[in-house]
Order: sequence, then structure tokens, then C-alpha cells
Amino acid sequence: MSDIPKDLKYTKDHEWARQAGSLVTVGVTAHAQEALGDVVYVELPKVGSSVTAGKQFGVIESTKAVSELYAPLSGKVVRVNDALTDKPDTVNADPYGNGWIIELEPSDPKQLDELLDATAYGELLKNG
Repeated sequence: MSDIPKDLKYTKDHEWARQAGSLVTVGVTAHAQEALGDVVYVELPKVGSSVTAGKQFGVIESTKAVSELYAPLSGKVVRVNDALTDKPDTVNADPYGNGWIIELEPSDPKQLDELLDATAYGELLKNG
């Protein structure tokens, strides 16, 4: 499980969250993109829209399946990764870097504390 970055927080739905100052970047984990296969489309929310922790904010589509994306915490979308419109497979190539999906201004940053750390996420994957 060495491919689980230690500096991120995780959801049971396989999204990750990275805090940088007052903003939180969100994407899908390596496990999620491997399970999906080749990503062909990512539906992004509008900048300025609000998301709610645990609720759907978008869709990711692959050659195998269509999956909903769930917000790891509540807040306002301040930026979306427009590059995914033309190159959705960036999610496959670099899920923790250039494959990020949205950037949030959290309404309650303490929600980050409720997410899984890398060890707990590794256990989740191991126990299936």
C-alpha cells in the first residue's frame, strides 16, 4: 500500500482531499481509477456552486462504468480542473497530481478530521 500518499485524507468512496492553506483539492484515488479503467469523461460542477459532504458533486465515466463523485467535505467550489474536459485520462495517469478534480473552500475545515488517514484507507482497501 505504498501508493497511498500520507499527506492526504480519504473517503470510503475513494476520493482524496489535500489541504493547502484555506483550500482543499479533491480527486479520486489510484484504487478508484484502477477499478474504473480508462477514464473517458469527467462531469465537473460549476465554479461557485456549493457541495455537501457525502453528496454527489459530479460523475466520472470510463470504458467500464459510470461512477458518481462524492464530496469529502462541504464547501464552495472555487476551481475545477478544466484540463479534464479535453484529457480525462489524466485521472488515470496522475490521480494525485494533475488528475485533481475540484478545489473547495470548505465551510467547516474540521470535516477533514472526520476523513480517513492513509493507514485507515489502506486498511479499508485490504479488507475490501
